[in-house]
Amino acid sequence: MPDSTAPDTIAPDATAPAPQKRALITGITGQDGGHLAEFLNSKGYEVYGLIRGQRNARKEAFEAEFPYVHLIEADLTDQTSLIQAVLTSQPDEVYNLGAISHVGYSFRNPQLTADITGKGVLNLLEAVRIAGFAEKARFYQASTSEMFGGLDYNRPGAGYNEESLFHPRSPYGVAKLYAHWIARNYRESYGMFVSTGILFNHEGERRGLEFVTRKISNAVAAIHLGLQDHIELGDLYPKRDWGYAGDYVKGMWLMLQQDEPDDFVLATGETHSIEEFLQLAFAEIGIDNWKNYVRQNPEFMRPAEVDILLGDPSKAERVLGWTRDVDFPGLVKLMVQHDIKLLSPGK
Repeated sequence: MPDSTAPDTIAPDATAPAPQKRALITGITGQDGGHLAEFLNSKGYEVYGLIRGQRNARKEAFEAEFPYVHLIEADLTDQTSLIQAVLTSQPDEVYNLGAISHVGYSFRNPQLTADITGKGVLNLLEAVRIAGFAEKARFYQASTSEMFGGLDYNRPGAGYNEESLFHPRSPYGVAKLYAHWIARNYRESYGMFVSTGILFNHEGERRGLEFVTRKISNAVAAIHLGLQDHIELGDLYPKRDWGYAGDYVKGMWLMLQQDEPDDFVLATGETHSIEEFLQLAFAEIGIDNWKNYVRQNPEFMRPAEVDILLGDPSKAERVLGWTRDVDFPGLVKLMVQHDIKLLSPGK
């Protein structure tokens, strides 16, 4: 005879592991995408990444390095593919890192930059909403320090923070500013958990060769190995707030672990010029007279340059508990040593 005092349902096992979280990352094959995929995998996430095109040149190498990432073919300009990607991945967290992110390239292709870097964010937000994940998925939008513009009249002495004025000076910065505001609009209009990270320059071993820091580290490594004898650059005087990308993806993740969505600046709070980067990079291979190896090429000058960008990360440090492990000299050393190893014969 059944026991009438027995409970109708079985109590959940308090020792059972929590369900595995799922994350969807756009821009998965870029610098930040690789660092974030690695970080989330270490946290036990099931990681999905968007990849554009059937014959994407980066796909094979990416799959070899990140075999645990589930790749989904989709495009930020194609909302139907984005809706399907959301339905396939069923994400708890969405990280939008996809963009045309090279400032110089944005001057040559401003319309494509607007379509992908700007309107692409709208397409992804709408895809999350239409797929029924507006209340289920937390959304991270990668904003940028290029939205500030670095002009004298709106440059705070302590660095740009979340309340500073915007004045973008490139098609990339303008497109990112639209993306930033449409992300905030969806947070306010639909109650979506949307946080934006206003990230200052962050570099590392996965940086593309078209970016000045990786161009320098790669050239210095090649000079050290006798593979080339000089490097051509544009303006050497702009100053940037440079950090390590591996530290910054931790900040992205922390933003989506908070009780409420918000906007956060991620930066180091110090600036260094391209000249300083060159000096440290050449010093890494024992060369002090680095100017003998550098030639300035007007082709690499921008129509409108941002002279200085300095961020104030105090809010992220206070609210998120965000910290950085790699300082500026450590960043330069890491990048040069990586490229020496990469270019060395028989590596």
